[in-house]
Parts: sequence; C-alpha cells; structure tokens
Amino acid sequence: MTIQELAAGDMDELLSLYESVGWTNYTRDPDMLRNAYVRSMLALGAWEDEKLAGAVRAVGDGCSIVFVQDLLVRPEYQRRGIGSALLRAVMERFDGAYQMELLTDDEPKTAAFYGSLGFWPAEALGCRAYIRMK
Repeated sequence: MTIQELAAGDMDELLSLYESVGWTNYTRDPDMLRNAYVRSMLALGAWEDEKLAGAVRAVGDGCSIVFVQDLLVRPEYQRRGIGSALLRAVMERFDGAYQMELLTDDEPKTAAFYGSLGFWPAEALGCRAYIRMK
C-alpha cells in the first residue's frame, strides 16, 4: 500500500471510491466533491495495485482544530489496515493540533475502530455535537 496526497487527476478514482461505499450525496454532484477536495487542508489516498483503495480528507486550521471530513475504504479492501493507516497519517501530520474531530455513524464496529485510535465519543468528554445539513 502506498499513501500519497491526492491530485486533481484522481477525480475519476475518487468518484468510483465514493460509489463503492454508497456515498451518493457526493457522487450526485462531482463538482462539489472536486471543490471539496481542492479546498481541503489535506487529502490522502491509499493505493493498492494501482487502484485507489481508500481516502481521507481533513479540513480546519491545523492548529486548534482538524476535522476528519471523510475516511472511506472500498469494501473489498476493508479490514486490511488501510483506514487505520490513512487516519494515522492525518494524526501524524497534525500531531500538534489541539483537537481532532470527526462525525460518523453510531455502530459498534465504528466505535471500536475509532476508539482503537484514541478517539472518544463527544459525550464522554462532556460535549455534544450539533449539525445542520441541507
């Protein structure tokens, strides 16, 4: 596996990756996805056999806040350490940031995955997350 920054030319691979995990809000609007990646603080891809197996993107200021906006791995590549490697790469890049946050589904396997990397549910820290979506 090779982890490297994603380039503008990786858009077709990115769209295919998002389709593979069923994230249709992104695939319905490829221009939005492209702009989101271009404007991200960091966007990394994990490549296996010349195929984009996973990606992560972070937004924020890199000092007080890093928000992991997307972390996804193709279903056929899951449970191989790709998601962990991608998230660790973000954590290493922004090691000095005060807080790193993300928003995800409330499934036991998801909680176990993020917990293994040192993330806590916001409620465990006396916090509550709020979200507004269109």
